[in-house]
Amino acid sequence: MTLEAFADTILPGEKRSPADRAIAGAAEGPGAVAAGALELLYTPATGVTAGLEFLVPALNEHARAHAAEHGVELDDSVPPFVALPFEHRTALVLALTSPGHPEKDGWVSLALFCNMAFDSAAHLHTAEAMAAGHPGLRAMGFAEPDPDGLWRFPGYTYRRALADPHPGTTASGSPA
Repeated sequence: MTLEAFADTILPGEKRSPADRAIAGAAEGPGAVAAGALELLYTPATGVTAGLEFLVPALNEHARAHAAEHGVELDDSVPPFVALPFEHRTALVLALTSPGHPEKDGWVSLALFCNMAFDSAAHLHTAEAMAAGHPGLRAMGFAEPDPDGLWRFPGYTYRRALADPHPGTTASGSPA
């Protein structure tokens, strides 16, 4: 729940149900959690997976301190960061990711992967993400592949070809 609440603070979305505590419901539509932020954070290739066992308790400790400092009463039935109202979650994340904070690098890395789950579906094959209707790729208007599953872009960005294809290029676009 703590990681979901953190991801939702970075890129908010709508609650999955009225009883949802991790997602604050601060924005309409899907956010980082719906886009797969937790799946990406638990992908070993990210390099952050091993640190999560330390970051989650640290985030909850920071939430307790923030709540005490700002007179926020926490509901003990959920983790402290989850219990913070959304505006306090954002204030705490801002403090943790600000220049000069001694733990900034860890929190910024976590935030970047939450964004990455939405912006690029980095934990999924792009064709599979598109077929499943990935919310971030859809929101950005990412193009559908051609019927054969490949992406081709017949319109040149600069309105002209910048180079001729290599004569050995295969029909799929791969170099020979």
